[in-house]
Amino acid sequence: MRTPALTRPVAVLGALSLAAVTLTACGGASAASDEKTVTVYSADGLKGENGDGWYDKVFKDFEKETGIKVRYVEGGSGEMVQRTVRENSNTQADVLVTLPPFIQQADAKGLLAAYEPEGADRVDAADKAPDGKWTSVVNNYFGFIYNKKRLADPPRTWEELLDPAYKEKIQYSTPGVAGDGTAVLIKAIHDFGGQEPAMEYLKRLQTNNVGPSASTGKLAPKVDKGELLVANGDVQMNYAQSKDMPNLAIWFPAKGDRKPTSFALPYAAGLLAKAPRSENGKKLLDFLLSEQAQRDVSAVGGGFAARKDIKATDANATELNGLLEGVEIFEPDWADIGTNLDTYIDAWKTATGS
Repeated sequence: MRTPALTRPVAVLGALSLAAVTLTACGGASAASDEKTVTVYSADGLKGENGDGWYDKVFKDFEKETGIKVRYVEGGSGEMVQRTVRENSNTQADVLVTLPPFIQQADAKGLLAAYEPEGADRVDAADKAPDGKWTSVVNNYFGFIYNKKRLADPPRTWEELLDPAYKEKIQYSTPGVAGDGTAVLIKAIHDFGGQEPAMEYLKRLQTNNVGPSASTGKLAPKVDKGELLVANGDVQMNYAQSKDMPNLAIWFPAKGDRKPTSFALPYAAGLLAKAPRSENGKKLLDFLLSEQAQRDVSAVGGGFAARKDIKATDANATELNGLLEGVEIFEPDWADIGTNLDTYIDAWKTATGS
């Protein structure tokens, strides 16, 4: 079996999910043809459990400034792309926000239009498409969560998760459907040194795994309640959830005695090629990268600003940077993943019987 060239050289970072839920971010959504609306299809994680997330504030501020109301639909990263594909002959959304490699997948399917939002010049080249088809709006990192009330210490390694004590107490979201679920494969292939050993490990993990979940965001409440002890997630979403879920804690699995690893998993936004309200979509993309919205990424959303000129100093930013101390950050080869994603998903299905 081919061992993919899945990652590029690593570096150590120092101090520093369609059960789609349709929501009206600013109340009173009008018909799709209403010129004063904009529709966003997004991966879950940026909207607060209690209306207090980054999207909640940014959408409210956007409506106040422009008079344009945001219609919001969320689900797994893969689900949002699949829905957009199904609607391609009658496109409903204007803006798509999803995680890699699904934003690249959307681009490859011809779903995105070239548009470079204001402020995109301050986003690192690695975090945006060179042709302007998509730009990261919130930076983020892949991670896992555990119940810190039930577990005095988190499991440190992948191998520890095979312990019988975790039987039916582990769950990760579905690769190919959820962005964070796909990230489980990416990290496992990296950490275990190739597709074959990673799939062998995930096959063994099935003994303790509860089963598939289309949405990563739905796993955190289960961990907080103790129904699960360990689940996958991402730093931004889980950090924001932990404000209302006191038993959540974030950790990064290591392979054996090596350092724990993670990789950047940004929320990337693009204008849909057949957007019915293209100009409104452009205005929203500009707003998402505005200075105030980017400062709110950490202070409100618990994430990392996409603009490199925003140096957040709020309490959340300090704590978030601390979470990543000593974690080895690798850069996935997204071109390889985009090309071979179906192969990796098929291999996972075969290995796990999913």
